[in-house]
Amino acid sequence: MQVKKVLLIICSAVLFIQTASAEPAQKAANNLKTVNHAFGPGEKLTYDVSWSNILGAGIAVMDIKEGRTNEGRRTYQFVSSTHTVGMVDAFYTVRDTVVSEVDAENISSLSFMLKESHGKRKREREMTFDQGANKVKVIVNKGKPETYPVPEGVVDALSSLYYLRTRQDFSTEKPIIVDVHDSGKTWAVEIQTLGKEKISTPAGEFNTIKVKTYPKYDGVFMHKGEIFIWLTDDSRKIPVLMKSKISIGSIVATLTRIQTGGAPPAEAGGATN
Repeated sequence: MQVKKVLLIICSAVLFIQTASAEPAQKAANNLKTVNHAFGPGEKLTYDVSWSNILGAGIAVMDIKEGRTNEGRRTYQFVSSTHTVGMVDAFYTVRDTVVSEVDAENISSLSFMLKESHGKRKREREMTFDQGANKVKVIVNKGKPETYPVPEGVVDALSSLYYLRTRQDFSTEKPIIVDVHDSGKTWAVEIQTLGKEKISTPAGEFNTIKVKTYPKYDGVFMHKGEIFIWLTDDSRKIPVLMKSKISIGSIVATLTRIQTGGAPPAEAGGATN
């Protein structure tokens, strides 16, 4: 079901990993060290998900919590939840939760947990990253652990969106490449900047940077097609609108509410409401 497929796109980018041209990563690490001026604990973003802005399909929420490792290092915990509503919920119930924990200083992945409930089908996946050893341990449906090599600073499907938000080098002249690990494979994900647009949503009017991605493999969302994301044109780079083309129409995720928490204040170039 196409609605189900793209609801998962909003669930994480998870919303983002599948929002890009993806090729197997090369040995050289692509994830540059950045400084986070984009978000902080307490940020909560709520989206309405619809088919072509006509049929309401679901609600997605992404929020940030603060934590500590056993060694006392500060972390961020990104939590994304998605559920269907209305007619879609009656026809095919989706309840998904994704939790990603990253190092708060460099946004590199420490752990990832996915729980999916799609009708009668259930699926779980856990990943534990050892950034010092450049390895990740993956467990699917409580099965046997598998270990894979990963490049330095690699991110998971959900944290890839937050990592992208810390980048300040958006340019139509050169794509941004992000190393993302998912399901035993590391992908060099390409994000192309298309330009700038003013976007109106229930959360306000925003000056945005429009980017385009090219999913090429069956990943978390089992979805192939062009995806467009509009990020606020300020230091926060909040995704305010996402569109995924399907065979008939498109799936649209529209920002309806922003709770900033510890995030930096909006700049003049971003929200205009």
